[in-house]
Amino acid sequence: MSESRKCDGVLLVGFGGPTRAQEIRPFLDCILRGRPIPRDRYEDVVRHYEHLGGGSPYNELTLRQADALRAELSRGGIDLPVAVGMRNWAPYIEDALADLARRGARRLLAFIMAAHRSEASFERYQAAVAAAAEKLGSAAPEIVYAEPWFAHPKFIAATAARAADSLARLDSAERSHASLLFTAHSIPVAMAAASPYVEELTESARLVAAQLGFDNWTLAFQSRSGSPRDPWLEPDIGAALRKLARGAVAVVAPIGFLCDHVEVLYDLDVEAAAIARQGGIRMERAATVSDHPEFIAMMAEIVRRHALEG
Repeated sequence: MSESRKCDGVLLVGFGGPTRAQEIRPFLDCILRGRPIPRDRYEDVVRHYEHLGGGSPYNELTLRQADALRAELSRGGIDLPVAVGMRNWAPYIEDALADLARRGARRLLAFIMAAHRSEASFERYQAAVAAAAEKLGSAAPEIVYAEPWFAHPKFIAATAARAADSLARLDSAERSHASLLFTAHSIPVAMAAASPYVEELTESARLVAAQLGFDNWTLAFQSRSGSPRDPWLEPDIGAALRKLARGAVAVVAPIGFLCDHVEVLYDLDVEAAAIARQGGIRMERAATVSDHPEFIAMMAEIVRRHALEG
């Protein structure tokens, strides 16, 4: 392929999050963009962020992933600009595109920071990138997207390694009867039916469980936020934990999340953990892949392919 078709910059596209207490309500208002939400639900989410100290580590952790990717590429002799653009908070996608354009990038490889595709986790981000590029006009770089990587061996290895760290905290008797519960964000059933979301999650979970030598695993969902009248993906992680017998051991692996934020730190570490305690269940929460070397190596491998081969 011609030199002009090779990517010369990388864009990580994320959700975004508030970094301090003063940003919580403006951040939520940005997400809602005028859509109505019950006031008690809005205030619940505010309290979740306040419980975590007034902010989310999401932005910092995504920037750390970008730094690790930049360093991994450099070790392989590839010097490309890598920027982070958030859909709902600074640094915004439009600013990241403008920065990459100023640095001479004309064709970007974009990673939407979600492994499993649905309208909510993928298409809305593509639309946000397209809108930001349209605002920039002719200065905007061309954008191509990384191919699906939900079953990439290095993503599977990173996720399995994080779960293995949790299993290592159990004694041999606990490990022998532990349940492995994978979690991902719930979405409406109708949205799921129009996407490969559940199939991709199931395949990721199956591959991780196989690498860990686990037959006893379940895919559960969490962080539902829609109308109670609409069917959303189930089982909820709380329901999955309540099904376990008193004295059971559960390792909860948030396979649908790439770094810590409110859905992991509150919905799992606070709410799900409380359900486990009430049920007499030992729960260990596996870390997200974050900047695990295998995950960063996977990203670098994909970038190299697009930067060197086009």
